[in-house]
Amino acid sequence: MSADLSAGQRLLLLDTASLYFRAFFGVKDTSPAPDGTPTNALRGMLDMTATLITRFRPSHLVACWDDDWRPAFRTAAIPSYKAHRLVEGATDNTEEVPPDLLVQVPLIRAALEAFGFPVLGSPGYEADDVIGTLVERHTGVMPVTVVTGDRDLFQLIDDEHDITVAYTARAGVRDAEVIDQAGLQERYAVGSGPAYADMSIMRGDTSDGLPGVVGIGEKTAAALIATYGSLAGVRQALADGDPAIKGARRKNLEAASAYLDVAPGVVLVARDAALQERPLTLPRELADPGTLQQFVETYAIGNPVSRLMKALGLS
Repeated sequence: MSADLSAGQRLLLLDTASLYFRAFFGVKDTSPAPDGTPTNALRGMLDMTATLITRFRPSHLVACWDDDWRPAFRTAAIPSYKAHRLVEGATDNTEEVPPDLLVQVPLIRAALEAFGFPVLGSPGYEADDVIGTLVERHTGVMPVTVVTGDRDLFQLIDDEHDITVAYTARAGVRDAEVIDQAGLQERYAVGSGPAYADMSIMRGDTSDGLPGVVGIGEKTAAALIATYGSLAGVRQALADGDPAIKGARRKNLEAASAYLDVAPGVVLVARDAALQERPLTLPRELADPGTLQQFVETYAIGNPVSRLMKALGLS
């Protein structure tokens, strides 16, 4: 681990949409607002944030936002990218989101901002790219933990600079597994974040509309990377006529050449998204107590607000 990392500091990066989708589907809406507005995702997001602050004790935190959930540069390269999540029949780039969640998304953002958390997005980029950019900026400066249920962000894991992923998909937020390079090796037989990205390109990902290479699953992709070092190494060996790559495997890799040309530009997160300059330190006072009090009264969310204030030491 680098000796340059600031002692006692940690940046916590929230894949916000991943968390509020999890809250919506994981928390029954037993306490809607007096006017009937659903509040389960709003409550869950505030509770999750309190839990994460209590567990990881970060000095800095950013709620990373999808300004564009399906960026044009990705769909231009691979048109099937997330296409199955589009609203059926829509002529624009509208994501299919349950109406009871859709109404809560602006409330979640407003509540986080009222607490004083920076909510950062970038025009034309996904939250993943915001996360990648912030990791790039803070590598060697302080440890970073990315909180997500999305395996794509495993590509950022870097033991040398203490960049880990708190993975929520299996155990939830409270018991999220912190994945490091040893965890990648154990789960996927790849030893680094970049190796995971290369493996995932060859494997593909139906949840994102990425076809992968026919006949190349997770284990085969990992074995190829172990042998040749990287996707670039696999492709060079293929071009050089390496006799170890033969038969159907060679045929399928050659047939996927056009996909492999463009897939890295889709799978790899951006590291240079334009971001608004904001202090990233945990709030030491509420940014907008009036709005927060209005939310408590309108949406009856006093308990999660109190828990988050306690986690921040503001109560």
